[in-house]
Amino acid sequence: MTQPVKRKTSSKKREAGPLKRVGLARALSKLGYCSRSRAAELIAAGQVKWNGAVRRDPQTPVHLGRDRIEIDGQPLAPSSKIYLALNKPRGVVTTAADEKSRETVYAYLPEGLPWIAPVGRLDKASEGLLLLTNDSEWAARITAPETHLDKTYHVQIRAIADEALVQALRSGIRAKDGELLCLKKVCILRHGERYSWLEIVLEEGKNRHIRRMLEALKIEVRRLVRVAIGPLALGELPKGGTRPLEQQEKQELDRAMRAPNREPASSAR
Repeated sequence: MTQPVKRKTSSKKREAGPLKRVGLARALSKLGYCSRSRAAELIAAGQVKWNGAVRRDPQTPVHLGRDRIEIDGQPLAPSSKIYLALNKPRGVVTTAADEKSRETVYAYLPEGLPWIAPVGRLDKASEGLLLLTNDSEWAARITAPETHLDKTYHVQIRAIADEALVQALRSGIRAKDGELLCLKKVCILRHGERYSWLEIVLEEGKNRHIRRMLEALKIEVRRLVRVAIGPLALGELPKGGTRPLEQQEKQELDRAMRAPNREPASSAR
């Protein structure tokens, strides 16, 4: 009996796959040119052309890698990916511009960089490790709850920490607004006559997560420093200082986002 002939599929075609289609504003962000909100402003102002025609709809579908995008007559090419660590000082906000004219993290970035954005937030009163990048997809994975990437904080409180406080935090705290806030790990680092330092690990951080937990217990937070994101430690980076991530550090972060049953980040000082 004659066997049916199996058709061979071109490996080149199979590997290439369909071209990705995204909205025009998102395309500008994915290519590392600017934020999506800024892209929408440029598009509305008629400064962006798609395949030679001005488009004012930020949702105009674009095939990345095939369609031609121009901004003010200049072709837009993908920017090199940048992954930067900053030791954010206290009192600085993590926005590109501030309506109250407060100092932003952009005042601490090296000159000549293309557009980059903070990965997640640290509130004004908090300090420590903050990532910035123009890789919007990577940033979204870092902050996504489903990646369960640990964030480690050292927290100085105006109280003498004891085992009762640790057990209360481990059990979860009902915030003043009624939301139940939990953490992954907490331990006492050290304490003096009036103050203590705690190490707290969050798997999924919510707005003012740690501060709200301690506020519910009527405990004042004196300092809150993020010392690690997954396996990446703040280390000896000076306050206000920046440095690019090393390739190995980036790879370790990527592996941490994929690996199941991750252990909490170790105490980084």
